[in-house]
Amino acid sequence: MEFKDYYAVMGVPREATDAQVKQAYRKLARKYHPDVSKEPDAEQRFKELGEAYVVLRDPQRRAAYDQLGTGPQPGEDFRPPPDWGAGFEFRGAGSEDASAFDGAQSEFFRTLFTRAGFGADGPRAQRHRGLGEDHHARVIIDLEASFEGGSRALTLRIPETGEDGRPRLRDRSLNVRIPKGIQAGQHIRLAGQGDKPPGVAQPGDLYLEVQFAPHRLFRPEGRDLHLALPVAPWEAALGATVTLPTPVGAVELKIPAGSQSGSRLRLRGRGLPANPPGDLYATLQVILPPADNDAAREAYGAFAAALPFNPRTDFGA
Repeated sequence: MEFKDYYAVMGVPREATDAQVKQAYRKLARKYHPDVSKEPDAEQRFKELGEAYVVLRDPQRRAAYDQLGTGPQPGEDFRPPPDWGAGFEFRGAGSEDASAFDGAQSEFFRTLFTRAGFGADGPRAQRHRGLGEDHHARVIIDLEASFEGGSRALTLRIPETGEDGRPRLRDRSLNVRIPKGIQAGQHIRLAGQGDKPPGVAQPGDLYLEVQFAPHRLFRPEGRDLHLALPVAPWEAALGATVTLPTPVGAVELKIPAGSQSGSRLRLRGRGLPANPPGDLYATLQVILPPADNDAAREAYGAFAAALPFNPRTDFGA
């Protein structure tokens, strides 16, 4: 994916104020508007300007975009950090609705600001008189928090406009109660923790969308957990009982004789503690011992001689 340098597109420095961004856009929009411009690439340039302006005029998107730095060198591939979009606290969808630019969105924009849910509305958005606007943020917690429940200290970054007219990020620390059994994609509502502009009777709420940090063993899918279970060839062929880790302690798992790599075994109720609880699925991965010494190579030779076997019989002649 190609990195988009929105400052270069707009022809402004990274320290440009909001007023300078608006002034640059008005000038360039007149120059490249397809209805009046004679430039051969006017339509494409106009679309690029619109996308850059949507990002740089919005303090929320601009402050987050600035965290990426200057990007890779021209021609190099770019991928956002795996936790992109997490930890930013937003008001609604931003000052400019990106859905109005669907036809002009680049892959870069869609990945950073659409697919990642950046700046998207939460479960609801307060717009009633006398109520502050709801905020939302995506937070990443460890999988164990869903099993344990209880409080977790979280830090959010709030984009805002400084006195110099440039966006900046302010840290906000919260002590959040994690409901036991919460799943990825679910929301935690913090009443009264949203926007409270002067003169409103009641502040809005803050909605935290939960995502799990990558776990070294388990992959959550809804309320279920998935685990890749390495087994030796003789364990798969002859059957065995092995010790299987779970988030709440080890259990004994029986592997049926004749199991193949890719076979999936289910442990009922060993997933997330929902109602009903999820299951834990162990997918077998048959691992061969390395033939890295004379004794191992001799053992493999004896095995091949004792059990003539062609795994490619389905290939035909």
